[in-house]
Amino acid sequence: MLQATFKLCAGSSYRHVRNMKGLRHQAVLAIGQELNRRALGGPTPSAWINQVRRRSSLLGSRLEDTLYSDRELAYIHQGEEAMQKALGILSSQEGWKKENQQANGDKVLSKVVPDVGKVFRLEVVVDQPMERLYEELVERMEAMGEWNPNVKEIKVLQKIGKDTVITHELAAESAGNLVGPRDFVSVRCAKRRGSTCVLAGMATQFGQMPEQKGVIRAEHGPTCMVLHPLAGSPSKTKLTWLLSIDLKGWLPKTIINQVLSQTQVDFANHLRKHLESSPAPEARC
Repeated sequence: MLQATFKLCAGSSYRHVRNMKGLRHQAVLAIGQELNRRALGGPTPSAWINQVRRRSSLLGSRLEDTLYSDRELAYIHQGEEAMQKALGILSSQEGWKKENQQANGDKVLSKVVPDVGKVFRLEVVVDQPMERLYEELVERMEAMGEWNPNVKEIKVLQKIGKDTVITHELAAESAGNLVGPRDFVSVRCAKRRGSTCVLAGMATQFGQMPEQKGVIRAEHGPTCMVLHPLAGSPSKTKLTWLLSIDLKGWLPKTIINQVLSQTQVDFANHLRKHLESSPAPEARC
């Protein structure tokens, strides 16, 4: 389908395509939909991400150039790169050590990854369907500060296409003021296909959001959340969260490890409490 779609587009002259904005837009959407179909259907996370990246040469054609600026394309590619790296880390089952184990089965694992540093992996089961989690974590991202006390504010600075956003996140100070105020500017990418959803991100530069006085600009490394229905219980969701953060400043590693692993445990608890106490958003037409 992808090859046929592209040949159809190429069959018209460039001048003709430029003058037919509706046709051009439909063609790019068709290509994008085919890439998404293939992306989440591959045998391994790294395989389908690599497939998407190989097909990016098509989206870098003159057709896409009319839709996105060079800077926007750079953000899109950076988001895809973050997803590829994060899924690559998660796909490796070796070297993980237990950091935290809760009575309800929630657990935090960690390991040191070359060129990345120490990363943390939260694995939980949430008694809610995946669509509900997607609504809260992606479509209502800016409301996270209302239910997660570890987050003061998340603001979407720019939306690029349907999958990529640039965000500014202001984190709350940790208990006991062990870690002072931090903020993050990140590019985030969301991909979903069927019953699987992947949310990924990493630190980026955004000229309209310079560093704030009195706040340390920390950085997310490659990070992601993977959501899919629990096998045998489709009304429940398995959530895996890979967390990689450079908090900057002068902080002992023991403090950093304690804060980050506890942040993940707290997130799961706050998310459950929020979902249980608030009604699901009405289905959209």
